[in-house]
Amino acid sequence: MSSNVFGALLMMASMASFTFNDTFIKMTDGAVPLWQLLFLRGLLTTMFILGLGYTLRSLHFDVSGRDWRLIGLRCLSEIGAAYFFLSALFQMPLANAIAILQVLPLAVSLGAALFLGESLGWRRLTAILIGFCGMLLIVRPGPDGFSIWSIYALLAVLCVTARDLVTRQLGPKVPSMTVTFVAAASVTVFSGIASVPQGWAEVTPDLWAMIVGSSVFILGGYFFSVQVMRQGDIAFIAPFRYTSLIFALVLGWLVFGDWPDGLTMTGAGIIVTTGLFTLYRERQGTTR
Repeated sequence: MSSNVFGALLMMASMASFTFNDTFIKMTDGAVPLWQLLFLRGLLTTMFILGLGYTLRSLHFDVSGRDWRLIGLRCLSEIGAAYFFLSALFQMPLANAIAILQVLPLAVSLGAALFLGESLGWRRLTAILIGFCGMLLIVRPGPDGFSIWSIYALLAVLCVTARDLVTRQLGPKVPSMTVTFVAAASVTVFSGIASVPQGWAEVTPDLWAMIVGSSVFILGGYFFSVQVMRQGDIAFIAPFRYTSLIFALVLGWLVFGDWPDGLTMTGAGIIVTTGLFTLYRERQGTTR
C-alpha cells in the first residue's frame, strides 16, 4: 500500500470518527444540559489524549510565549466552535449540519488571503464565491427556509476558520498532540465552569454509553488527523476530507431517519465541487 493510499484511508477514518462522535452526541437528544455534556465528554477525551500523548511521548510543553498566546486564541475558537456546532446539531438533521461544515476549506482559503496575506487568484476566488452560494442553498435565508440554528452552524464555521488560521501561525516545533491536549482541556474547564449555573441532570447508563462512545470516537478523530499529516502527499489526501458528508448522510438516515431534500443536496454538491477545485489548484502550485 502506497503512503498516499494509506493517508487517504487515515483521512477517511478521521472523518468517520468525527461523524460518529457527532452522531453519539445527537443521540443524547438534550437529555443533559449542553455544558454538562461538553464537560463530561471533554473530561474523558482529555484523559484519553493524555494517555495517548504519554504513550507516543509526544506531549511537550516547552514552547515560546508567542506560541502560548496563539494556543490560547486557538482554545477560545475551539470553545466557540463546540458550543455553536453542538447547539445547531441538536436542532438540525445530521447531514445538514455536516454539509454546512464542508464550506470550511473555502472559508480558510479566503481567510488566509484576507488576514495572512496568502495569494488568491481569480479562479479560486470565483470557486469560493460559488461555494458560498451553495451554502446559501442549505441555509436558505428567507421566511420559509431560514433557521437560527443555521446561523449557529455558520458561527461554528467562523470559529473553526479562526482556529485553523491561528494554527497556521504556530511554530513548527510545537507538538500537535500538545495543541490537541490543551484545546481539549480548555473546553473541559470552561464547560465545567459554565455548567454550574445551568445545574446538572442525572446521567443514566444509556447516556453514559453515548458520552463514552462520543469520547472514544473524537479521540480516534484527533489521533487519525495527527497521523494523516505524516503520510504521503497532503494535496492528494486532503480531498478525502469530504467523505464526512457521505458518513453523515448514511448515519443520519440509519439512526435518525433523516435524508436531505434536493436543495440541500444540490448545495452540498456545489460546496464539495468548488472545494475540490481549490484543492486541485493548490496541488498544481498556482494561486490563479
